[in-house]
This record gives sequence, C-alpha cells and structure tokens, in this order.
Amino acid sequence: MSTAEINRTRRFSVAPMIDWTDRHCRTLHRLLTRNALLFTEMIVTGAIVHGDAERHLRFGAHEGLVALQLGGSDPADLAQAIRIAEPFGFAEYNLNVGCPSDRVQSGKFGACLMAEPDLVADCVRAMREATDRPVTVKCRIGIDDQDTEESLDRFADRIVAAGVDAVYVHARKAWLQGLSPKENRTIPPLDYPRVYRLRERLQPLPMAINGGIETLEQAEAHLKHMDGVMLGRAAYNNPMLLAEVDARIFGDVHEVPDLAAIMHAMAEYAEAELTAGDARLNNIARHMLGLANGRPGAKQFRQILSVDAAKRGAGPEVMMRALAAVEPLAEAV
Repeated sequence: MSTAEINRTRRFSVAPMIDWTDRHCRTLHRLLTRNALLFTEMIVTGAIVHGDAERHLRFGAHEGLVALQLGGSDPADLAQAIRIAEPFGFAEYNLNVGCPSDRVQSGKFGACLMAEPDLVADCVRAMREATDRPVTVKCRIGIDDQDTEESLDRFADRIVAAGVDAVYVHARKAWLQGLSPKENRTIPPLDYPRVYRLRERLQPLPMAINGGIETLEQAEAHLKHMDGVMLGRAAYNNPMLLAEVDARIFGDVHEVPDLAAIMHAMAEYAEAELTAGDARLNNIARHMLGLANGRPGAKQFRQILSVDAAKRGAGPEVMMRALAAVEPLAEAV
C-alpha cells in the first residue's frame, strides 16, 4: 500500500477499544464502511511474544485495512511483536501512549509514557526497524500537571525525530491518579485547539484527532483543521453512523447495505464461526446492539441479541428474530 493510500484511509478511523474492537466487531464495521481504518484492541507485547499469537493477531481478509495497536514500553519486545505480526498483513502498527488504566500503568505502558518521550522515541525506532509498514502513536495532550504546551511539543518532537509516520491525539489530558479510565474519557476538559496547533506545527506529518467526537458533522468540522478524525464509543454504540462515512468523509458514493442486509450478512458470518467452533453467538451479537437505534422495536431487538444470544445452543436464527422485532416481515424473507 502506498503512503498516499494509507494517509487517505486515516481520514476516518474507529478507535482501538479494549474488549470491543475484536474481529467480530470489525467484521460488522467493515460491512458499513469500505474506507475507514479499523483497529484491533490494544494487545500487550507479552501476549504476542510469549502467548498465543495466532489467537490475538488473526483476522479475515474481509476486514480490509486493520491497524494493530500494541501496548508495551520495551523496544526489543515491541520489535519482536511486530516481527511475529508481519505475516498477518496489518496496515500499520500503533503504539498506545494514551490508556490511563491502573493495569496499564503497572505494566509501564499507555498514558504514563507521556512522561518519558525519550523512551517512546526509542520504541518508535525499534518498531520502524522491524517493519516496512507505517509506525504510528496514539497519545493524549498530556498527563496530570504537565504543561500541555511545552510537554506535548517536547513529546511530539522526540517521536518525529524517531521517524513516526502519523500521530493520533486524544484531545484530553489523562489523570493517572484519582480518576478511573471511564472518568478519564469525560472529566478532563477537551482542548481541540491545542491539537490543531500541534498539527499546524508538525505539518506535513499526518495527524488525526480523537476525543468527544459524537457525530459526522463534528468530524467534518475537525477535518477543516486535521488530516483525520478517530471515533470510538460513538461509532461503537451507534454503528449505523458508519454507513455514512464513505460518502461524507471519503466522497465514495455507493449503495449502503440496509439493516436487513447487515443482519443477514452477520448471521452468515456467525454460522461460519459457530461451525468452526471459533465463537459463541453472544461473542458476535454483543457488537450489534446499537444497529436498530431509533427504530420502533429497538428495545426488543437489543433484548433478543443480548439475552437470547447468550443461551446455550443459540444460533444465527436469533439474529433473524431480532431483525423481525424491528422489521416484522423480515423473518419471512
């Protein structure tokens, strides 16, 4: 893939989210957008280097362009994880420097690395030496009492000098003590202008903005200042939002599958996964709860997918029952 192609797909991405953006989630999201860059969950280097790499890294060709997000702070381990991941065909490798959870801090990775720009630069160099694919960083604008003007510039300068190919910036500080990960997503104030200034300063380095973006209207407004936007929970909780991304963000106008087509495609996917013994129905259905938001019958749709899909022996017919709750003729189709 050329630099221009990967830069284009970064124009809109779905954020890496632990326990959410697994391969089942990405299968759903790819039905809705051909162009957006999708991310894995953050995977710690030890799980790849010392664990079941195949289980953590495998993804289907139907998922399209997928970025692998890594958690770690040891340059050698990050490089080794990338060498193991290379045959799987990821579009890029992203280093997590934004997660504020206690577990991540105890492993010395995530947002706490904002305080160690030289170490992050060493990590970026080691990652680049292990691959010809792009190496990127996802970070915050700062942590705790850092001055977000001086410290963010210093951090960015170090990783730029190390050869980072693009940066995704969550436009909030992370408070490592006193706030939970959930609170860190909402309580620290957003500072979009600070991210705009960083992007202006570091041009032509591609830079995407993340944090608090709820609608495509907001995404389009950010794209007047930034190279890309990244949505997380808004895209996950209301996945039909992604059905508009190709036309509105990428100018790629094509027929978008309706809810019935999506449900049938996911039922077919679930059938294959269940037959192979690779998943239970609820592992797949849990990502689909927001598909019928705003439709009559949406509450029953969610209930069927969350309760009935978890029952022993549940199969793809559960998805068709959920569809029938919002489109009563669907079961007969």
